[in-house]
Amino acid sequence: MINYLAPFLVSFILGIALTLLVKKLAIHFAILDYPGEERKIHKQPIPLLGGLAIFLAFTLVVIFYSQDISTVRILAKHLWGIVLGGAILMIGGILDDKYNLRPRYQIIWPILAALAAIIVGLGMKDITNPLGGIINLDVVSWNIFSWQGLPYKISLPADILTFIWLMGMMYTTKFLDGLDGLATGISAIAALLIFLLSIATVYFLPEVALVAIIFVGACLGFLLFNFNPAKIFLGEGGSLFLGFIIGVLAIMAGSKIATTLLVMGIPILDVLWVIGRRIFWEKRAPFTADKKHLHYRFLAAGFSERKTVLTLYTISAAFGFLTLFLQSEGKFLALGSLILLMIVIAVALVRVNKYKKA
Repeated sequence: MINYLAPFLVSFILGIALTLLVKKLAIHFAILDYPGEERKIHKQPIPLLGGLAIFLAFTLVVIFYSQDISTVRILAKHLWGIVLGGAILMIGGILDDKYNLRPRYQIIWPILAALAAIIVGLGMKDITNPLGGIINLDVVSWNIFSWQGLPYKISLPADILTFIWLMGMMYTTKFLDGLDGLATGISAIAALLIFLLSIATVYFLPEVALVAIIFVGACLGFLLFNFNPAKIFLGEGGSLFLGFIIGVLAIMAGSKIATTLLVMGIPILDVLWVIGRRIFWEKRAPFTADKKHLHYRFLAAGFSERKTVLTLYTISAAFGFLTLFLQSEGKFLALGSLILLMIVIAVALVRVNKYKKA
């Protein structure tokens, strides 16, 4: 029986220590987030690179427990793919935090991270059909090469859907990172739900549970300094890394896509709405920044930053915990309810904001 408390505590403590170290490095090298843009609500420069602390804490503990994690389901190459993908995001994130890269260069790093995960075989082989049964995604495959007796191959449409899923999750947490502690906290909730599902008797995936709880510990160690008022921000690499790990955990847990969507549903729907509005309504680039995300609308309606974050925590946790008791059909019904709730909240906030401006 795996002891989950020890790796959680080690990751948590490392998250604290490394956050303090990274904060000093960010200040020393002047990698700071300066106020000034309309969407930025902080009043003084805040150190960036916080995601590096989460990445290092998570990676070090995962490597230490790699023998417990590496099983038939999670191979050693999978772990190295996760580490490589995270390292790619950190490199790109540091460059962006320091030099403010253009969007066309920013997207290179998440693309490479997603491909790293796919190359080592982390992909959706099948998904649950809400009408019953399993949909096989590993329909067509080609072996590219073999190394140490393990094949590396391209599988369609599995790899295409995996790529879309990982990119979607990374950009969800990227756009979610607008208020202190919001992206980190919701990502920790998502990982905690995957942990709880993985230790449930009906699923029982102890190796996935171990990776998830290590990630939860790293996130919470950083969250102590990232919650309002934040002493350090995730930075570009950190906001992407959160979504990358949540996406990978969902895949390793047996394509728990519906489960992850219930926790991350509000942020995902918000991202889809904002991008759609920018492209089709405002006729501008989809990745330009503004203050029209849901969390900014809460602020405009009179919510404090803390109340906004805690409200979104509560919604994510409530719908996420439903997954512990629902079967596939029930999860899709819950997802429909979440979409309806999103619409109701959005309409209410828009009306309140118009009333305040009148």
